Amino acid sequence: MKMITNITTLAALSITIALSSAALGASTTPPKPCSAPEYRQFDFWVGNWRVTDPQGQFAGTNDVTTEYGGCVIQEHWSGTGGDVGSSFNAYRASTRQWHQTWVDNQGQVLLLDGSYDNGVMTLSGTGTSLSGAERLNRIRWTRIDDDHVRQLWDSSIDSGKTWTVVFDGLYTRTK
Repeated sequence: MKMITNITTLAALSITIALSSAALGASTTPPKPCSAPEYRQFDFWVGNWRVTDPQGQFAGTNDVTTEYGGCVIQEHWSGTGGDVGSSFNAYRASTRQWHQTWVDNQGQVLLLDGSYDNGVMTLSGTGTSLSGAERLNRIRWTRIDDDHVRQLWDSSIDSGKTWTVVFDGLYTRTK
């Protein structure tokens, strides 16, 4: 009888250990990288776009893709004047901000940081214009609806007291 009790106890203990190990393994599985909701704030910009200026004139195309397992949003701009450029956009959990690095075939580099608030992504940063002047850049992307986004880029050479529009584009989704 004692042997049956020991076997029953051993079986119960083995089942308990197995279940505990399974539960422990499930609870320690790390979350998928870039899966928090903040990483999806800029997804409204992802897509293939035809871009026009405020007068409705064609300005270029922009193919915006997700890369690296959804951790990066990459922009592929091609303008009507032959200008091409690309940006990498990523959410940094450590600062709770978005970051953009833009480069183009005119030698321009922009480093911008900011956040998403009330349907608008706003990124800004100080840089040097192609002429060498120090300027503050601010770019805002506003989701109008699923198929339209407005991008407004303005800059200031007086620390934000006055602003000049650099680019105002209406994005219309093509696919």
